[in-house]
Amino acid sequence: MSDRSGVSGMHGVPQGARVITRGVIFVHSCPRALCAHIEWAIADVLGTPVSIDWSPQPVLAGNMRGEVSWTGAPGTASRLVSILHGWGRLRLEVTEEPNAVSEGERYSISPALGVFRAVIGAHGDIQVSEERLRAAIARCAQSGASLEDEIAGLLGAAWDSELEPFRYAGEGAEVRWLHQVVS
Repeated sequence: MSDRSGVSGMHGVPQGARVITRGVIFVHSCPRALCAHIEWAIADVLGTPVSIDWSPQPVLAGNMRGEVSWTGAPGTASRLVSILHGWGRLRLEVTEEPNAVSEGERYSISPALGVFRAVIGAHGDIQVSEERLRAAIARCAQSGASLEDEIAGLLGAAWDSELEPFRYAGEGAEVRWLHQVVS
């Protein structure tokens, strides 16, 4: 719906305006032989060449780690995850910042657990909807499960536990925390 000014009523974005967002791909572990293929897959989604500064992953011999920032249309993170999760031997996280037309997202991928998706707020913290919380409470009431376990599932605690050792960049490198909110 728009008014006479040509501004979309839903998000205040001018009709026909191109919305751009940005994010980061954190490749926590990738077999050395796949590095170039991962860059090509990412480049295919982004439509621009990608070069990742790879470094050895100290937690898993023969694996590399790296990160790359990206810009693109809203939904790019999900397109990247669709391409990358099928490789099966990667541990990675993909983020997309909130923008004028969509909420932010964070995806965590592990060979053992598959893909976890969360909506993220402006500060990178996970946002859990009222409906998902009500469903978690109902599951606990019905099954006798722990609410703490249900909430841990909503927050992707299993993925955080698996990926945490891989998030450290090693001696002398910057450490990034995806799941910590600074107040």
